[in-house]
Amino acid sequence: MKQARASSQTPQLPVIHRREIEIANRHPCLRLNRAEVRRLFATLERHELEITRGAKAMPAGVLSLVFLTDAALAKLHAEFLDDPSSTDVITFVGHPLLGTAGEICVSAETAASYARAHGHDFSTELALYLVHGWLHLAGFDDLAPAKKRAMRRAEARAMRVLAATDGVPTFEFRASAKKQRFR
Repeated sequence: MKQARASSQTPQLPVIHRREIEIANRHPCLRLNRAEVRRLFATLERHELEITRGAKAMPAGVLSLVFLTDAALAKLHAEFLDDPSSTDVITFVGHPLLGTAGEICVSAETAASYARAHGHDFSTELALYLVHGWLHLAGFDDLAPAKKRAMRRAEARAMRVLAATDGVPTFEFRASAKKQRFR
């Protein structure tokens, strides 16, 4: 009788292709390091299976990030979602056949206000908004309560990965002429 032999091959891991990321900082008070922001997304994609538990997948293509004022994001919110109120993140699904994964628009002001009001780190709060948008593009939804809980758990896993890998970028928000550094 033949015995089964353990395979000496290493399990195949998904191939991570370097994704092109376009970054537009349209907020006059926000300072960021583009290389650190790109590293955040490279880390998320390197740990995608752990974060999403294999349930979802980020589409291929260029990822666009836009950092906006509250007013500019509220305008997009009104134009595309028929809701003129301010919000923290809006995600637009891309078109992989055209080479786009999607666009994540975030409000730096909302992140700064929320972080200040709740005693949170500004850089971590803004990174969470980017993670939230990335998860939406990967197929997560937060409209139904059960789906919202699943998305919050994925956000928590992503933030743990970023914290463990020093993957949270340093963002600076200057609310006035006087420099305010958060992080």
